Amino acid sequence: MARASTNFVCQSCGNTTSKWSGRCEACGEWNTIVEEAPLSSGPSGKTLGNARGRAAKLTDLSHPEAPPPRTACAIGELDRVLGGGLVPGSAILVGGDPGIGKSTLLLQAAAAFAQAGLKVIYASGEEASAQVRMRAQRLGLEQAPVKLAAETNLRDILTTLEEERPTLAIIDSIQTMWADNVGSAPGSVAQVRAAAHELTTFAKSRNTSVIMVGHVTKDGQIAGPRVVEHMVDTVLYFEGERGHQFRILRSVKNRFGPADEIGVFEMTGAGLSEVANPSALFLSERGKPAPGSVVFSGIEGTRPVLVEFQALVAPTPQANPRRTVVGWDGSRLAMILAVLEARCGIPFAGLDVYLNVAGGMKVSEPAADLAVAAALLSAREDVAVPPETVVFGEISLSGALRPVGQTENRLKEAQKLGFSTAILPRGGKAKGSGMELTEMADLASVVGEVFGAG
Repeated sequence: MARASTNFVCQSCGNTTSKWSGRCEACGEWNTIVEEAPLSSGPSGKTLGNARGRAAKLTDLSHPEAPPPRTACAIGELDRVLGGGLVPGSAILVGGDPGIGKSTLLLQAAAAFAQAGLKVIYASGEEASAQVRMRAQRLGLEQAPVKLAAETNLRDILTTLEEERPTLAIIDSIQTMWADNVGSAPGSVAQVRAAAHELTTFAKSRNTSVIMVGHVTKDGQIAGPRVVEHMVDTVLYFEGERGHQFRILRSVKNRFGPADEIGVFEMTGAGLSEVANPSALFLSERGKPAPGSVVFSGIEGTRPVLVEFQALVAPTPQANPRRTVVGWDGSRLAMILAVLEARCGIPFAGLDVYLNVAGGMKVSEPAADLAVAAALLSAREDVAVPPETVVFGEISLSGALRPVGQTENRLKEAQKLGFSTAILPRGGKAKGSGMELTEMADLASVVGEVFGAG
C-alpha cells in the first residue's frame, strides 16, 4: 500500500508545498509552515469500477421557482447588506480586524432575529457565557431570547445544533473551533477548512442559517485558505478605523443579493447604531472650503454615497517623494500623477503627495479618478473647489474622461444634500437633474477651465 503523502501548509496564507522551509515563498512570513496530513487519502491506482451510483435529480432551467423566503430584523443596514434579510440554510462568513466590533454586531443581530421570532444559538469559542451576558447587559439585550454556549469542540457544537434545531446559529469564531478528526492545532488551515465545511454542510442539510466569524490577517484578508470563502454563500467584511466612530459592513460576495453593498454603523456607548444617511454623516465634519478638498459622488452596491477626498501636496527635501494613500488604491494614485504629468504638463517631482478619504471610508471604483485629480490640482495650485460642487469620472491613460454608470443616482443624491454644481465627463446620462453641470471631454480641459493651470 502506498504511503499517504503529507503536505506542508503555511498557517498565514494557506500556501501548500511539498517540503518544509523556514520562510513561506507566497507571503514571506517566517516559521509559519506546518506539516499536515491530508484529510482523506483514497486507494491509489483504482477506478470507480462498474458499480452504478444514484442518479442526480434534474430540474428544468425554465421551470419557475419562488424566490427564497427572507427574515428581516430591526437592523435595517444589516438587512440591506444581506440582500433584504436572512435566507434559511445560508452560510455567512464575517471578517474584520480585532476589536472592530464583530462580536457586538452579531450579538445585536442575534437579539434582533430572536425578537423577530427565530430560534437563535450563539456559540462563543473565545469568551465564556458570563462575558457574553455582560456585553448583552451593556447593550440592553439581556432579555433577548438567545441561547448561549461556550464551546470549541466542533463535534459537540454540531450535536447541540442537531438536538436544538435552531433557525440561526452564530459561531464566534471559526478559528477557535477544533475538529477531533483532524490532526492539527486549532486555528490551522486544515482545522479551519474542516470546521467551515462541516458547518456549511449542516446549514444546507438542516435548513439552518449559520454565521461564522473569521479573523483577518495583517493584509485585511480573512485568515485561512480562500476555499473557505468559496464554501459559504455570503462573505462580509466589517471595516473601520479605531480613531473614527464609523463602521462599514461590506458585502464582497452574496449568492442571494447584490455584492459590494455596504451598511454604515456608528459606534456609540450603547453599541452599534445604524446610519440611514451615510452621505450626510461622512460630510458632517467638513469645514470651510480649503485647497485639496473635493466631494466625490460614488456608488456602493445600490446606494449612492458622498465622501470627501482630501489631498496635500508639499515640497520635500528627500530624493524620493512620499506617496501616502489612506482609503484608496495607491497604484491608481501613481497612474493619475503620471497622466497629469504626461498629458497635462503638471509635474509632481520633488513634491510629497498625501491623499485621504475622510471618515474612514474605503473607495475602490474607478469613478473616483476625476475627484482625486481635482483634489491634487486644488492642493498643488492652492485653489479651493467651490463647496457646492461634486466631482466624479474615470480617467484613461490618454487623458480622456470616460462616463460612469448610474450618473442620475449620483446627481440626485448630491442635489438632496444641497450640492448645485457637478463636474463630470461628457456623454453621461445626466439630463433633467436640475443641477448646473460642467461636462468635460478630457483632463486637460479640467486643468485649464476649472483651475487655470497648465
